[in-house]
Order: sequence, then structure tokens, then C-alpha cells
Amino acid sequence: MFRTRLLSGIILLLITLSVVIWGGNILFATLFVISLIGMMELYRVVNINKAFPGILGYVAGIIYYLMVYFRMQQFNLMLFILFLMLLMFAYVFGFPKYKTEQIAVSFLGLFYVSIMLSYIYQVRMLKDGIILVWLIFIGAWGSDTCAYCVGMLIGKHKVAPKLSPKKSIEGCIGGFLGAALLGFLFATIFRERIHGIQNPQLAFAIIGAASSIISQIGDLAASAIKRNHEIKDYGKLIPGHGGVMDRFDSIIFTAPVVYFLATLMEFGPWKH
Repeated sequence: MFRTRLLSGIILLLITLSVVIWGGNILFATLFVISLIGMMELYRVVNINKAFPGILGYVAGIIYYLMVYFRMQQFNLMLFILFLMLLMFAYVFGFPKYKTEQIAVSFLGLFYVSIMLSYIYQVRMLKDGIILVWLIFIGAWGSDTCAYCVGMLIGKHKVAPKLSPKKSIEGCIGGFLGAALLGFLFATIFRERIHGIQNPQLAFAIIGAASSIISQIGDLAASAIKRNHEIKDYGKLIPGHGGVMDRFDSIIFTAPVVYFLATLMEFGPWKH
């Protein structure tokens, strides 16, 4: 099991490195596919992955990605309202076929998976995006690694014993500080290639720390959904890791945080 997990983890890392470095249409297409798979995994939890509310969700996700690609985000609100109206139509005229939770999860899936993951592409398209995009993974996977190591060494006080018995307050603090340090070191190494942000070492440390907090909440949120529905993993796509939602649960939350903080720093007083 450990060998399978390690091997698939290495392959996933290599694919991630290649796709993110390549950027552009390759990254966009990869995120598009991953988002649809993630939505399917989430919809499967409430048995709408092949039902009309789920299909509406997939269609909304596809339209959203096309709007991102063609830079038509000014129509986002129109899409969200239309999507909600169609879901309500299915709920009312299909009653009592669909439960309230199923309709709610269909709507949630668009935001929780497709929209949040799309920010990886949007960060990559920013000025200095080739550098900034790695803060998403530092805030998620880097934080998770630091939290795990600190928790194993000195973790005693449980942060959410009923939800995730192995996670400790010490581990969470370790993840927070570790992500801040990794962000600082990352900016130190690539400082000469960062042109849009003043004092990138401090900026990257702040982004890393903030991303760590949100990523840990994202990880617990994904666990809460699984506990509520008594499932171990969202899927079996990645051997030893589960599905897309199992592996990208924290990245889903860090991507928007990195985008908005980087944008604020690029256009605010942090700008060169």
C-alpha cells in the first residue's frame, strides 16, 4: 500500500510540475478535466452524478470554464443565477424526486470544485504567474507536510477530535509556520525573477501563511463531507490517494487565496 501510494504520488507530482510549468492551454485543459471529475465525485456522494441536477452542474462547469478562457467573467453572475433557477425548476417540477440536499450540493459543486480550481489557471496567467502559482502548492501540500511532521513529533492537543483524530493544534501551527518559511525561502531563491511585487520575501511568507490556514480548513471540510456520508474516499482515480477531491481538497481553497492576495499585492502598495 505504501509503495503504491508513494509511486502514484511521484507520478502525480511529475505530472503537476510538467502541466503547471507548461501553462497555457495544457494547464487549462487539465484543470477543466480535473474539475469535471471532481464535480462527479462530489455529486456521487449524494447520488446525483448521473441525474438531472448533476448534469446541470456539469454544463454550468463547462460554460464557466469557457467564460474564463475567453475572459468573459462579467457574465459570471448571470450564469450563477440561471443555474440556480434551472435547479429550482428541476426541484419543483420533479418533486419529490430530488431532495433539498441534492439540489444544494449540485449548486455547491460549481463553486466548490470548478470555480475554486480554475484559480490555478488564473494565478498562472498573472504577471509573475510562473512563480506565484507554486505558492498554491506551498500553501497546500507544503503546509500539509510540515503539519504532519510537527504533529508526529510533538502533537498532543487535538484540533477536531471527532472529525480528524490525528490532527493536532501543534501540527496546525507547524503547517502555518512551515508554509510561511517555505514561502520566504521560495521568494529568496527566485527574487530576481519576481518583478510585480515589492519585498517578495515578506509577501510570499504572508501568502504562504494565509494559504496554510485556509488549506487546513479545506482539508477538514472535505473530511466533514465524507464523515457525514460515511465514505472513506471520494474516488479511486489515484491509487493510494483516492479521488481528485481527496488529493486536491486543500488546493481547492488555496488557489483563490493566492490569486486574490497576489492581485492585491501586485496592484497595491506592494507593487514595485
